[in-house]
This record gives sequence, C-alpha cells and structure tokens, in this order.
Amino acid sequence: MGSIFNMFGPSPIRPIEQHMRKVHQCAKQLYPFFEAILKKDWTTANRIKEKIISLEKEADLIKRDLRLHLPTGLFLPVSRTDLLELLGAQDFIANKAEDIAILIVSRQMTIPETIVPIFMPFLSRCLDASKQACKAINELDELLETGFRGSEVKIVEEMILTLYEIEHDSDERLADIRHRIFEIEKDLSAIDAIFLYKLVQWIDDLADGAQHVGSRLQILIAR
Repeated sequence: MGSIFNMFGPSPIRPIEQHMRKVHQCAKQLYPFFEAILKKDWTTANRIKEKIISLEKEADLIKRDLRLHLPTGLFLPVSRTDLLELLGAQDFIANKAEDIAILIVSRQMTIPETIVPIFMPFLSRCLDASKQACKAINELDELLETGFRGSEVKIVEEMILTLYEIEHDSDERLADIRHRIFEIEKDLSAIDAIFLYKLVQWIDDLADGAQHVGSRLQILIAR
C-alpha cells in the first residue's frame, strides 16, 4: 500500500509523526518549567515558557504545511478526514501546554506547599500520557508498510491500551489533588482557588488530549 501511494506523492505519515514528536517535546518542557516555579525562579520559568511557545509554533508550521499539501486524490492510504482529526488531536496537547505556561507566568502563580508532594507526580503522569501517545504515533509508518494488518496492529493496540490506563490514573490523581485544594480553600483567596482548580484541570487535559490521539489512531486502524 505504501509503495503504491509513494508513486503519487509524498506520504503524510512521516509529517504526522514529526508533528507528534514536536508536540510532546513542547509538553514535556512543563516539568522543568514547574520545577522552576516551585523554586520561584521566574527567570528560568520565563525562559522555558518562551521555549514552549517556540516549540508550539514549530508544531503549527508542520501542521499548516501538512494541511496545505495533504493529497485529496484516491491514493491516500487512510481517510483524509481521519488524518486531519488526528492532527487536530495532537495539536490540542501543544496548545494546552502553551496555555498552562502563559497562565502561570502572567499571573505569577505559585503552587501551595501542601499540595506540592502530589502535584509533581500528577504532572509527570499526565506527561506520561503524551509520551505514550507519541510512542504509538511513531508506529504509523510501520502500520502503513503492513497495510494496517498483522502483528503491528496488535503492538499498537497494546500501546493504546496502556495509554488509556495512564489517562485513567491521571484522572484519579486529579480527583485527589482537587480534594487537597478543597481542604486548603479557606487559606486561599477566591480568585487563587479558582485559578488553581483551572490549572490542575488543564494539566489533566494534557492526558485527556493524549487519550484522544490514541482514540483517533484506533479509528485509523479499525478502518
């Protein structure tokens, strides 16, 4: 299937993989970013924020180029609509990472000490979902070569199952951290509490977005 397709133009599969790698590279900057925030090192935090913005722009360039050059003929190995929806799901993760960094810096937000012990593991778990989604997407070229059949499909399906498990774990961690915030609400201003709840939801959205990438990939395989 791949060799036939290559006769009619460049495959969109490699750019999809490249985009997802750039998306994850953007998201994973949040870990050193929050390490700087916990130290109140705003110089480092600002520098990493700018890196996140730059990586998000690089991902956008890949996305726009792929949208402009995605073939519309009969020789796409998979549905053009499915590829565009997969691209959109990947894009969500980078956009959310950028939103998080900008929110923190613009409001000079700090993380209450009482939730720090569970905050960083929660963040790390959500980033695990992005990493797993990236790992699964990187199998797209192998899926193409095998015509979306055989043992390669089973390998990717197992990766997606692991991704779902990671996302479920992140949701449980979100519930825990929300409860901890509730316990200290009386010590926070109303606006600080609102933005803290928003922050942890946005971080969990990274995992939800990664799961959505897995869902879109599962649709490609099923069709």
